[in-house]
Amino acid sequence: MAVLGGLGGSAGNGRLREALDWDEAVYNAVKDELIAGGVVTPGRGRGGSVALAGAVEARIAAPAPTAPRAKPARASGNGGDLGFEAELFKAADKLRGNMEPSDYKHVALGLIFLKHISDSFEARHAALLADYPEGAEDRDEYAAENVFWVPPRARWSHLQANAKQPSIGKMIDEAMLALEKDNENLKGVLPKDYARPALNAVMLGELIDLISGIALGQGKGEARDVLGRVYEYFLGSFAGSEGKRGGEFYTPRSVVRVMVEMIEPFRGRVYDPCCGSGGMFVQSEKFVELHGGRIGDIAVYGQESNYTTWRLCKMNLAVRGIDADIKWNSEGSFHKDELRDLRADFILANPPFNISDWGGDRLREDVRWKYGTPPAGNANFAWLQHIVHHLAPAGIAGVVLANGSMSSTQNGEGAIRQALIEGVSGAPGVVDCIVALPGQLFYSTQIPACLWFLARDRSNGIARNAKLRDRRGEILFIDARQLGHMVDRTRKEFSDADIEKIARTYHAWRGEGDAGSYEDVPGFCKAASLEEIKAHGFVLTPGRYVGAAEVGDEDAPFADRFAALKAKLEKQFADSDKLNAFILHNLAKVTKHG
Repeated sequence: MAVLGGLGGSAGNGRLREALDWDEAVYNAVKDELIAGGVVTPGRGRGGSVALAGAVEARIAAPAPTAPRAKPARASGNGGDLGFEAELFKAADKLRGNMEPSDYKHVALGLIFLKHISDSFEARHAALLADYPEGAEDRDEYAAENVFWVPPRARWSHLQANAKQPSIGKMIDEAMLALEKDNENLKGVLPKDYARPALNAVMLGELIDLISGIALGQGKGEARDVLGRVYEYFLGSFAGSEGKRGGEFYTPRSVVRVMVEMIEPFRGRVYDPCCGSGGMFVQSEKFVELHGGRIGDIAVYGQESNYTTWRLCKMNLAVRGIDADIKWNSEGSFHKDELRDLRADFILANPPFNISDWGGDRLREDVRWKYGTPPAGNANFAWLQHIVHHLAPAGIAGVVLANGSMSSTQNGEGAIRQALIEGVSGAPGVVDCIVALPGQLFYSTQIPACLWFLARDRSNGIARNAKLRDRRGEILFIDARQLGHMVDRTRKEFSDADIEKIARTYHAWRGEGDAGSYEDVPGFCKAASLEEIKAHGFVLTPGRYVGAAEVGDEDAPFADRFAALKAKLEKQFADSDKLNAFILHNLAKVTKHG
């Protein structure tokens, strides 16, 4: 719209596409969407034209042309920063037709993955032909650069050239099979059901044309980043479309960023025992790169019990160029811990809330339950203890849990929480910080959630190779319920400023030199002593300590709230009566004096 406004409000399709520097398929898909929405109107002439609709044109003044491959500008939404990823997703979703989002996501994400794999291969292939022609067909030359070997029939150029063929679905399946055959770590990962009758060949061809425009003409590193962010945005958007089911594989990006910025996984082993589609790992790698590190400074480990989600994770990390050891089995981390001997420096996890059928009755004497045997009817404290068990001596963890974990006393949970706070039988107290989150952050649930931060060594610990202060006598509480902003009708996100505020508060309290000095802020944060926490029965709800209004049954009594609201309403009625009288008095003057 801005570019079209800069061209005077109307332009031929060829001229506009050239100004945008868009691929034809992307341009046509976006144009059709804008015409359908009444934003632009189609015109006539050789090659066709478009013009801004009158109301839209009136709102645009002196716009500066922008292109979809310009330097990325941060934008809120489901995880993308590109500026054109939302339009790209709309165009791709339009091709979905009547297919369920849960099914279509594998179709679209599989093709984006294939495009990435092929682009990386082609870039390396061209470089070898220029500098070392005899190595262009040597697979070791690709492995040395962490690039997958792509056989000819799996290359994107081959699929794009045959996108309009009725057999394109079969060709894609053959491409996926060939990739898995030649790359051991992709075996069983890629979707291979594009030839099924339910998938329309015309739709597949149009989707290939659309995806062909992503990162076109960019260098290898930049193209990988663009494709990675498109993949991430699509993951988030599909999670939104799927609602509760989507939350099973995707943790909202802004929540993950809070966790990553707080625990600072700068160098070491990062583990997620229920890793979903791998968003925790992607954000950890971003943190490392933004702070001057390199991909590879952290070693990534994970486990996932859902096979389909495990495949999404493997593809997500491959698109990002992240080498990771991600395990799968249907029994899950509790019953078949694939990384039993791992002691991680950083753990990030968003386990399913309040799971009642986790099989706890079969694990009553497990070595992981040092703080107390978790109830068979709720897995929350099993997850916490599993995570503590896998922490290295100076390790730190961030965990998303339902709010009930902060206050429940049912089935021994209160005693386990007390043990996690105070320590028991030689096991140290590990609760470092609790953050209360606002509602509407998650796709999968409206249950209020919180973040637990656990540190194995609270006597000092380490952050970026610097020792922290002794925090064993207190716990930090942060009430972030008033932060965040709505990004659509149903969902909220944290802004960069929100994330900075939360993370810096924690860093200052821990004693990080560059974070400034810590001070309690009424209504937002409080460093509470263990004596205060004991006086509250070891309940960890931040509102009890920071001074903010409590939630749920901890609110002020109904009678008090009703009386206050009634008094406010009565005052507003009185003010309204005064205003009405004033208006009538002045109207009478107008009538009397003409």
